[in-house]
Amino acid sequence: MMRMDAEAAKETAAQADAGFLWDFWYPAVRSTEIRGQELVKAMLLEVPLVLGRTSEGKVFAMRDSCPHRGIPLSYGRLDGKVVECCYHGWRFDACSGQCVEIPSLSSQDKLKVERIFAGHCPCEERDGYVWVYMNSPGTKLPETIPAAPALAVFSDKYKITHLSCELPSHIDHGIIGLMDPAHGPFVHQSWFWRRRGSIHEKAKRFEPIPNGFRMSPHSPSTNSAPYQLLKKITGEPVTTTIDFVLPNLRTEIDQSGKMWFSSRATVTPVRRDLCRIDFVAAWNLFFLPVSIFRIFGKIFLRQDQETMIQQAEGLKHNPRLMLIDDADRPAKWYFALKANLLESRRTGAPMAHPMDGPVTLRWRS
Repeated sequence: MMRMDAEAAKETAAQADAGFLWDFWYPAVRSTEIRGQELVKAMLLEVPLVLGRTSEGKVFAMRDSCPHRGIPLSYGRLDGKVVECCYHGWRFDACSGQCVEIPSLSSQDKLKVERIFAGHCPCEERDGYVWVYMNSPGTKLPETIPAAPALAVFSDKYKITHLSCELPSHIDHGIIGLMDPAHGPFVHQSWFWRRRGSIHEKAKRFEPIPNGFRMSPHSPSTNSAPYQLLKKITGEPVTTTIDFVLPNLRTEIDQSGKMWFSSRATVTPVRRDLCRIDFVAAWNLFFLPVSIFRIFGKIFLRQDQETMIQQAEGLKHNPRLMLIDDADRPAKWYFALKANLLESRRTGAPMAHPMDGPVTLRWRS
């Protein structure tokens, strides 16, 4: 009943070559996608998953493969606490992946059913997403796992919305596109955001934070209409703080007086040639209805998506690429953070941060 070692080793090597960062939380699906006793498919880091919700309301995530013959468990059914395979009726506890019944066994069989497990991943709900902790292939889960990321909010009452889009690119290209500070006037030209003719020189201070870096609190761009509108309404300065943290999180907090806007964008690896932006935003701006924000937010994401589709066309030919200073320095930090984290895990030594301390970058956008 054991899986062939050669097959398992081949899969582990392939996943390692994909350039993914394991042992982190990733958003798998929106919470609203799991309805009643339905089983929902997802894929993270090229691992097929099946998700659901028990009769007690607890979300779960299992590898979407029966350990018997490999048929996806998502074709089976959930009876509230147990997932049943559609092929031979093998039954697995939804929250642990442990096999609880094999209907074909007779009284003479000595197979210890409780020793059989379907792959299982820790699972949490935060901010309308079901997050799954993806531990490294072939390794045991750590004894303690940090909580899944939570969106920062600054009042009891607020509006919240979610948007997403797929990008036909490797996770690295998706992430450095997410943090790129210079594409705005070209990709996001619009009357409500900024114009190409509004390009001017900027200087922003960055500082190191654990597993990432921060664009220190600053006054946002004068060529971005939404920030100027917020300043006009509150009569107070607007401050913006932007963080990037491994493996894939970009958060932005805008505040003016008692008004605030908080957002998080994650670039989630699906396959090595496909990733997904999951964007959530919350705010207490009385003048901004969710419906209006979604209209403009969809336009913004679609512009990024179309650019990445065009870039993927060129990347098929494996061209030589380059990163420049200072506009591409955040991308360089990302690659260094990723490499240093992997080296730290390999050697057990403390992770070296690529930033020695605060630094000011200058670019035009």
